Amino acid sequence: MILTCPACATRYQTDEAKFPPDGRQVRCAKCGHVWHQPGPVPETIALPDPEPQPVAVAETAPAGPVAEEEVPRPRPAAVSAPAPSRPRRPLLPLLGVVLGWIGLIAVVLLIGLSAVRYRQEITVIWPQSAGVYSSLGMKVNVSGIDFARVDYHRENEDGQVVLAVTGQIVNNGTRELPVPQSVRVTLSDNANHELYHWNFTPSAQSLKPGKSIPFLTRLSSPPAAARHLEVRFAKDEK
Repeated sequence: MILTCPACATRYQTDEAKFPPDGRQVRCAKCGHVWHQPGPVPETIALPDPEPQPVAVAETAPAGPVAEEEVPRPRPAAVSAPAPSRPRRPLLPLLGVVLGWIGLIAVVLLIGLSAVRYRQEITVIWPQSAGVYSSLGMKVNVSGIDFARVDYHRENEDGQVVLAVTGQIVNNGTRELPVPQSVRVTLSDNANHELYHWNFTPSAQSLKPGKSIPFLTRLSSPPAAARHLEVRFAKDEK
């Protein structure tokens, strides 16, 4: 393929395979002129001539510098700016928050365990809390004075049946407490119907913390239908 500079008419021999169909920019090596050179026109299929024709010899281009093809400079690729990263939360304040929650949970658990462990002492100081413990199914004694090791047995005395009831009165509180001066013993049948009851007076008026006193009370000729026995302070009656 022969190129001719439009400015200085210098001709150049070049390979047409380097030109796309829509052409490209070239520059004259002699005068530096730049122009757009169209690509080669596709050849059409020619029918054979009936007679051979003489071949015209094309005039060769004078030896000279070859046209320099203008090589497009690569454009710098656009680099997208990295998205701003979210600032990281400092580790030390986050650790402080976690430790604070752990400490709060530990305090709440400690308070709960203490409230269960010392419920008897709490109800003595604050009787209104007995309702809360009762709703949770925990037995408490508001007075702090309670019964322990209650038992009974029947005896024969002068041919007569005698019911003997024994046990202890204990102080479960943390301070000295007065002992109620009236204790009631109740006998009931299988249907929990009361058959008989009687009262007796304990042998002490007060008890120090953790101390106890024994008691013994007797009933001659108890009801034959009696099947259940209950011991309580008379002031606890409803």
